[in-house]
Amino acid sequence: MKELVANECKENGSMIVAKNGKKSEKSHENCTFHHDLELDHRPPTREALLPDMANSYRLLLTGLGEDPERQGLLKTPERAAKAMLFFTKGYDQSLEEVLNNAIFDEDTDEMVVVKDIEMFSMCEHHLVPFYGKVSIGYLPQGKILGLSKLARIVEIFSRRLQVQERLTKQIAVAVTQAVRPAGVAVVIEGVHMCMVMRGVQKINSKTVTSTMLGVFRDDPKTREEFLNLVHSK
Repeated sequence: MKELVANECKENGSMIVAKNGKKSEKSHENCTFHHDLELDHRPPTREALLPDMANSYRLLLTGLGEDPERQGLLKTPERAAKAMLFFTKGYDQSLEEVLNNAIFDEDTDEMVVVKDIEMFSMCEHHLVPFYGKVSIGYLPQGKILGLSKLARIVEIFSRRLQVQERLTKQIAVAVTQAVRPAGVAVVIEGVHMCMVMRGVQKINSKTVTSTMLGVFRDDPKTREEFLNLVHSK
């Protein structure tokens, strides 16, 4: 498992071939680390990663010129490792597990919108947070999703190393897979610490991304209705 994650993988039919030549019987078409929806060849438990992660943080502190043995930093590597596991807990969750059969038959085709879902994620380029709000709308076709499950879908994909553009699409695709609606719309407004704490240091900047699928992409009036609902106070 560690060798496959740590090494670049290449497809070879149904096998995974790492650079070191070792193989796995599992295809990586559903591999977490290749940004697909379902999880594959995950570690036995997330907690099993803690010792190696804590050691990595200890090396990082040493590299920064700090003394990881001083009182204030003595337990920092373990705390940081546990925090990173929490920040990325979405790697250990699948869409099927989170939905938990909370899909219901309902004779309705009117728009469902849940807006301002709080979101916290980690920028995969700098490993610093970005956060914001997610709004989701869909047009049912005989099936509806438990409202809290929309927030849980956001959690699955935000609690990973991410870019906002991919996160927006993954949420929309997950809702589509869950209930096969006539259309799905997702808008995310995010604040990125990689732009606030470093680089250009623009503290008031926000990034807005959207994904429109089905009717929301094809019908301007439907898209406008959704955007008006999202922006209304």
